[in-house]
Amino acid sequence: MTSNIMGNIMSNIIKKIALIATIIIIIFSTGLTGCNDNNNNSGNSSGNSARDNLANSAGNNLANSAGNNSGYNSVSNSGSGGNTNNNIDGGTDGGLTNSTFSGGDPSGILRVFNATDYIDPTTIQDFEREFNIRVTYEEFDSNEEMYEIVSSDQNAYDVLVPSDYTIDRLIKEGMLAKINHANIPNVSFIAPSYLNPDYDPGNDYVVPYMTGTLGILYNKRRVADPVHSWTILWDTKYKGEILLWDSQRDVIGATLKMLGYSMNSNDDAELAQARERLISSRSYVQYASDEIYDKMIADEGALAIVYSGDAKTAIDQNPNLRYFIPDEGSNKWVDGFVIMKNTQNIDAAEKFINFMCRPNIAIRNMTKIGFTSPIPSIWSEFYGNPIMFPTDEALDRCESFLYNREATEKYTKLWADVR
Repeated sequence: MTSNIMGNIMSNIIKKIALIATIIIIIFSTGLTGCNDNNNNSGNSSGNSARDNLANSAGNNLANSAGNNSGYNSVSNSGSGGNTNNNIDGGTDGGLTNSTFSGGDPSGILRVFNATDYIDPTTIQDFEREFNIRVTYEEFDSNEEMYEIVSSDQNAYDVLVPSDYTIDRLIKEGMLAKINHANIPNVSFIAPSYLNPDYDPGNDYVVPYMTGTLGILYNKRRVADPVHSWTILWDTKYKGEILLWDSQRDVIGATLKMLGYSMNSNDDAELAQARERLISSRSYVQYASDEIYDKMIADEGALAIVYSGDAKTAIDQNPNLRYFIPDEGSNKWVDGFVIMKNTQNIDAAEKFINFMCRPNIAIRNMTKIGFTSPIPSIWSEFYGNPIMFPTDEALDRCESFLYNREATEKYTKLWADVR
């Protein structure tokens, strides 16, 4: 009897000990789970928020690229921007930290409006992670489209990346904020030849981002004729295989050059000739935007007007393609960062521009998009590429687009007649 009682007591004690141990394990496990959830939420919210923003504006390909964590991990850990060249400078604003954008409670929100496929999306993630600033990133297809949007709502964006002639227009129309160079020290990395443009001496309003040229991309298997002039775009032999970038200034400018005139012509007679030539070609050319590159890469087009960086990217994927700057000359341009005058996020805007001017960030953007950064310390990584670095002789034949209100009104009317 006594042994049975003692057995029952011991059995109850063991059960209680087991129950207590189970409770302790449950509490401990719940604590760990909570910690892991918090860590996961903190770590993933940065990637997810950036990925969601990019996906909404740039499509699945951009979202997938932005979702690749390898880029920002290498930056956060080494400060090298993911580039294996440790000689590339990280900039003068302290290098990257391990701070991570929290997503739920950002210290600020920055609205950026840039051209299509014109940045390495992982650099945006890195910026968000370092400064805890959410970036709302959207894209435009042409400077004209961008201008129409921002002129109708000057509060829509904080940072824009237009071309020089549109920056000139925005300055003249009083839409831009002056830049505080003390807050963007990495401008010092930019080559002096790209600073102090005629439309903005002193760079009061613009920080150069990328440079390039306009030219012709052609398929050597489909084009047997020598390619040296804009006139080949009017050769009916290639009917249905000529792709023109759906951009007012580029197409009109190329036509004016073909006729022997300036791309900035304001002469009514010269513009009338350009109009006639463009109207005459409507039956055998195709106007397009991003699909131009898909068609050229897939060997579905013979000739196309494109920008140099896009040509490089296409050629990297299809060795049958070639790029050239026509003998008559073309457009050479510098696109830059500007800040809208009405911005309420000037501090975030300056941080973003300064971040993108770090050489280790600029080299990633240059590698991704194929255009030429105005930061010479990274050029050695790309020397030997004639698309990114044309000869002086080729550049001497080129001119920059300029803004003239009267001429712009004429271009707009001409383009409406053509399109």
